[in-house]
Amino acid sequence: MAPIDSDDNTTAGEGEELRAGRRKAARYVVPVAVMGVAAATIGLVPALADSGDPDLPKVTAEQLIEKIAKSDVEQMSGTVRINTDLGLPDLGGLESGLLSGMSAGPGSGGDGKGSAADPSARLTELVSGSHTLRVAADGPDRQKLSLLENAAEYSLVHNGDDVWGYDSRSNEVYHSTAPAGEGRPGKGTPDKDVPATPKDFAEQALKAVDDTTSVTVHGTAQVAGRDAYRLVVEPKQDGSTVGAITVAVDAETGMPLKFTLTPASGGAAVVDVGFTKVSFAKPDASTFDFTPPKGAKVTEGDTGAKAPEHGRPAEGDLAAGLDGAGGLDGLKVIGEGWNSIATFDTGARGGLPTGSPGGDLGGLGDLGGFLGSFGDQVKGDFGSGTVFKTRLVNALITDDGKVYAGAVTKDALVKAADAAQ
Repeated sequence: MAPIDSDDNTTAGEGEELRAGRRKAARYVVPVAVMGVAAATIGLVPALADSGDPDLPKVTAEQLIEKIAKSDVEQMSGTVRINTDLGLPDLGGLESGLLSGMSAGPGSGGDGKGSAADPSARLTELVSGSHTLRVAADGPDRQKLSLLENAAEYSLVHNGDDVWGYDSRSNEVYHSTAPAGEGRPGKGTPDKDVPATPKDFAEQALKAVDDTTSVTVHGTAQVAGRDAYRLVVEPKQDGSTVGAITVAVDAETGMPLKFTLTPASGGAAVVDVGFTKVSFAKPDASTFDFTPPKGAKVTEGDTGAKAPEHGRPAEGDLAAGLDGAGGLDGLKVIGEGWNSIATFDTGARGGLPTGSPGGDLGGLGDLGGFLGSFGDQVKGDFGSGTVFKTRLVNALITDDGKVYAGAVTKDALVKAADAAQ
């Protein structure tokens, strides 16, 4: 079988209260639905690996998942290519503000008053477009992630108790501390659980197990010169926008080398992240050294903040955690597995929010009409509202201010809103 390739294997917001509601919506819909979709629960359907090239010993899906779980790679370095195509409309830059706002918090760069090197804002860029990352790790106390840009670079370094973010374009530095052993850049830091590597995505996808998903081993492949098995994950339930997830698992170490999520609607992958180069040799110690450059602006961030554990929490914990973090009364998750839908009340009545000159979203006079032009008007027992669609995540905002969002179809959202009456 030919090596897995990113292109050839994709079948796969009148007032402060109202504006606060908009920011909360942007802050929570994306983390719950976009990043959480790969954390859908999985049931096992054992299947033997097909013969292929390379020729590897046959394994069942359960054995391969166990291999991933037992993978203990602590020393590695490599280059990762990540492509994300949610099919978002061109909002003239507005979407970038919303995505940054979703992770804004005290001391963060998401409110426009922080540092350009704050990882809570920078790493959300991975939600869209194509990016190249360099990654390195040497145990739980030393990790580095660099986001390569045109004539610039953003680096996030964890070395012992120190976490450093550096944006070469602005020459700004962000510094915080995290207790030793907190893990890779992201864990214990403001960006928390922004997935960046195939392992991050795969851990979320395989965290929990139930009977809503089919999992099979489907042949072998080579990724970054490594022999790998191809684990294929598909929803059993109707109504999901997820077509399939394919994880290429390193045959020797059990570490995921590539993660591809294709939509049920077909076409190019929504998420395609994989190593183009990888080495399991111990990185040089100097890789994790960092000293703020001369003249750089240094911003001190929150220290010692402990991030949640990786993976998808139980539904009750998910609702409680997000509600406590953002003050969204009544946030809950309804449904199960791939058909899980996050729902909460923004408190905004009368439909989509209306902007005002000088408002926090660029002074759009009729924000409701502007956003509404990108959505589908729907009606049901719940009343009326607007559905905003991407290739993976859909969200229904009702005229009475409730939000229903998930990796489900428009019909599934309307049905959930009707059932909630």
